Amino acid sequence: MDERLIVKRLELLRTEHRDLDSAIEALRDQNSSDQLQIARLKKRKLRLRDEIALLEDELIPDIIA
Repeated sequence: MDERLIVKRLELLRTEHRDLDSAIEALRDQNSSDQLQIARLKKRKLRLRDEIALLEDELIPDIIA
């Protein structure tokens, strides 16, 4: 994958990650009893974090020692 595409994808994933954080916080503030929805959002957030980490690793060049 081209470096520019990786950077753009990272930007989108980080934005979605922040949006999920806001959504989870909003549900908590409403004292929402929809724990299933909160759990789904948290699971999605973890998957995004994993994908972000993988893409960040692709941007770091391999160093041969």
